[in-house]
Amino acid sequence: MPGSVANAAPSTVLPQFLCSAFQESREIALRGNEYKNGESQRALQVASSRRQWSLTTRLPAASMDALRAFFLARRGSLEAFYYYDPFAVTSVGSNWDGTGASATGRVTVRFAAGAWEQSMGIARADVAIRLVEVN
Repeated sequence: MPGSVANAAPSTVLPQFLCSAFQESREIALRGNEYKNGESQRALQVASSRRQWSLTTRLPAASMDALRAFFLARRGSLEAFYYYDPFAVTSVGSNWDGTGASATGRVTVRFAAGAWEQSMGIARADVAIRLVEVN
């Protein structure tokens, strides 16, 4: 059908050394109107919430290079990939699969737009990135 958008088709997995450092949050998209008398109207725009993960960490040079290469290979927020949520299983961190074949705890995500922030120090780099669930 013309004008259709294809579903995300991930072909790679976020490296394991990053999977356990994320903080999860949820966002529910609302449409709202605020009126002068203080009243408001709100309506859901989606059926369920969208999960997001954020990471702010200090990495050694080799890990930073690996993360930057992964980010650039996905062309920022353009391509989706798999993220294995280590807290989605009873034994924390036991679900990572480098092939992406295992569905246990696997989430299809992309980098959030404008998600890369970096600062350099002596022998270490601080980086902040965000992942957004792709439904």
